[in-house]
Amino acid sequence: MIKITDTLIDEVIAKAKTSPRRRMNHNFHPELSDPVQRLLNALEPWTYIRPHKHETKEEAFILLRGTVLAVTFNDDGSICDHAILSHTTGVSGVEFEENTFHMLTSLESGSVVYEIKEGPFIPHTEGSSAPFAPKEGTTDSKIFLQSVFDKLGIKLEN
Repeated sequence: MIKITDTLIDEVIAKAKTSPRRRMNHNFHPELSDPVQRLLNALEPWTYIRPHKHETKEEAFILLRGTVLAVTFNDDGSICDHAILSHTTGVSGVEFEENTFHMLTSLESGSVVYEIKEGPFIPHTEGSSAPFAPKEGTTDSKIFLQSVFDKLGIKLEN
């Protein structure tokens, strides 16, 4: 039995806080080639996951702690839909449909989601990443993220 404990969640959050990417995964699947990928994903505010899509895979996220923004985009980069996962909004999770550009980010320090998707793990490439969104780790990525917040009326401190 795999147990998701407060201690484990705290450890993954601590790693996310010191990570340059402002996030950290804790995989429960032993191999990246496994047919089902199950993991904790700890996200800190201003983490940027470049919008991307999986042509043949759905992806589900269930909130364990904090507040997380989930966004889907049209092919032209306009926002299609969004959800704020939070115990106060009453939205506990989302599932992204296959072939839909999507991203997550944290709106509160210490946010953690349980992620599940079909394997094997395939890293994002230029082909699966949104052409309208900048690469991770660039100055433009923070500008893009701020523009998403602005369009949705979200105020997040730097």
